Amino acid sequence: MTHPSVVVVGVGADGWSGLTPRSRDELCSASLVAGSARQLDLLPDTVTAHRHSWATPMLDDLDALLAGESGTVHVLASGDPMFHGVGATIVRRIGADRVRVLPAVSSATLAAARMGWDLARATVLSVVTDPVDSVLAEAGNGLRLLVLGRDSRTPTELAHVLAANGFGASRLTVLANLDGPGESRTTGTADVWSDMGGDPLAVIAVECVGPPLIRSAGLDDDAYDNDGQLTKAGVRALTIAALAPAAGETLWDIGGGAGSIAVEWCRADRRCTAWTFESDAARRGRIATNAARHGVTRSITIAGAAPGSFPSAAVPDAIFVGGGLTDPGMVDACWAALRPGGRLVANAVTVESEHLVVGEQRSRGGDLRRIHLESASPLGTMTTWRPVLPVTQWIARKPEDR
Repeated sequence: MTHPSVVVVGVGADGWSGLTPRSRDELCSASLVAGSARQLDLLPDTVTAHRHSWATPMLDDLDALLAGESGTVHVLASGDPMFHGVGATIVRRIGADRVRVLPAVSSATLAAARMGWDLARATVLSVVTDPVDSVLAEAGNGLRLLVLGRDSRTPTELAHVLAANGFGASRLTVLANLDGPGESRTTGTADVWSDMGGDPLAVIAVECVGPPLIRSAGLDDDAYDNDGQLTKAGVRALTIAALAPAAGETLWDIGGGAGSIAVEWCRADRRCTAWTFESDAARRGRIATNAARHGVTRSITIAGAAPGSFPSAAVPDAIFVGGGLTDPGMVDACWAALRPGGRLVANAVTVESEHLVVGEQRSRGGDLRRIHLESASPLGTMTTWRPVLPVTQWIARKPEDR
């Protein structure tokens, strides 16, 4: 069977009247048009193609449709199909050479136009599939966000998340059914937002009022819920610098504790991901709480003890060993899992773990450094220096394959 070609046509809430002549002609010549029931209802009778309404789950139905058709399939998408849309999904599945896209104006562009915002200076986020708390990774005082909503409950959920994390004074504007006959606008602040329901097709414009957005590593220790198993701020900053996160890379965090290393790795760039391995169930719960607090839930996978919980198919770009360093076989397992050219950083705080990393550095190479920090604290009516436990850090890069 010949695999079909796919033409993806973007359509806005204004329907047929908003399409370009080229998009109209394309749909009028189609033999099969797939889309949501709402989108298909926007087509006039002059489009005589068979109409396929997506079944649930939509991606399974899409795969079955593409596998069963030999001709050209036309697919309707909301707005710009390559902007958080089905067009990008189809390209990932069958390749760009078999897909042609005819975009309409994106919902973000329409929202920026209504708000009078410079779209290039606003951050666009989607919570259609991501958790609502993911906005916290981009929220900061004075910043503007455009949030693509999942359904009519999204504005209320977003307001609650913002208010619970210091952004209660932020102004929310819900722009629903943009460019459609029922376009509406609702405005309020996060801390007093009332659930008024509304249209599921909405973009929420957020003018952030609250804490600044800090990207640098070494957040204050009180930014994390913890039971004492926490890499302290100064050591954490040096550790993240040694791990050197780059956009799109994956970290394995061994002995996650509070998850601070994984969280700050993912905060470095929204395309970074992390696995954190922690044997203690209560600590796994804290890692999840801290990931949500910093808006990186979607980026972090929380697993059980290492190395038994290592995913067989995944290859990390960097590994941090903060716990379990002296467990038999731990370093060997991490080194074997690491990609060629990847980085391994291990922090030793006991005599036994320090002895181990010294031996590993001699056999595998890399650098050793000693981190000794002190902070001022009261002593009666005076002030003294109190040291943090010194850390011996081993930083190694796995040789490239030859």
